[in-house]
Amino acid sequence: MASTATATAAEARIVKLNVASQRRLIEPDNDVPGAVAPGQILPDELLSVAGLGLDLTPEQRVTLSREEVASIVEAGIRFEAVLEAGFAMQIAQERSLVAPHVTYLLHEVGEETRHQRIFIRLLEQLTPKAVNPIARQPFLTLQRLGIGQIIKRPALLYTLVLGGEEIPDLLQKLAAEHPDTDPFLREVNKYHRQEEARHLSFARTVLPEHYAKASFTDRFAVKYVAPLVIKGMFDMLVHPGVYAAVGLPKWKTWKEANRSPKRVAVRHQAIRPIVAALVAAGALKPGRIPGGWCRLAGVDKHGAALTP
Repeated sequence: MASTATATAAEARIVKLNVASQRRLIEPDNDVPGAVAPGQILPDELLSVAGLGLDLTPEQRVTLSREEVASIVEAGIRFEAVLEAGFAMQIAQERSLVAPHVTYLLHEVGEETRHQRIFIRLLEQLTPKAVNPIARQPFLTLQRLGIGQIIKRPALLYTLVLGGEEIPDLLQKLAAEHPDTDPFLREVNKYHRQEEARHLSFARTVLPEHYAKASFTDRFAVKYVAPLVIKGMFDMLVHPGVYAAVGLPKWKTWKEANRSPKRVAVRHQAIRPIVAALVAAGALKPGRIPGGWCRLAGVDKHGAALTP
């Protein structure tokens, strides 16, 4: 009875999400007009190198801000494409296509493609010059193989959905709330966060059921592989080529940026809600949280935040 009641409550939440998505249709080409202005579009304190003490010229800060945003936007476009592939596979394999979660998956695919379109507009405006050093073989082959493994494991997929939504949500929140962020970029971030809040709610709602039905390999991946993938996602939001675009040593600066106390604190803040969601879903047990998740989120084995 308890499981039936839980399933009914989850279905009711998904029905509400369907209604919200239907009522709040935003067409970015019409409803989020504009373009980024010339110059620096992120303040110094929100750049990935904040706290490293680098002596950058104003011109370097302008370029770095634009290249960092372009790198994050491109990563978002590609990650959302992976989610769409996973959702499409789930729909194709569903026995009943009239279930509320199927309708919501279609809403989410539609919303993600609208996000991708406005992100592509941003890329066109920013015209980035940085070259991503891992956007080549053999990395692309490994990436394709990894994507194939992810989309056929629903529990892992939804864990990565949380990672792919929580991390940019925090970065966009920080940017949207800062007065020195470019006005158009601020509006794009606000628009994106509105719909991603529903996506996070959906992922948290369906994750318990997917984990309960998950195979051994899917459960193993959630516990031990997902933290590695999510750390890679976070670290590569700003790829090493961005730093080379302003004359900095690309790999050295990339490593220092991702290890800086300020950047690590942002990562911890973004990942802790994911750990909490996994605990709530029964995927992680307080007192037995794997070390990978503890290190990624800056928590102890019970899920409590560690003091710096």
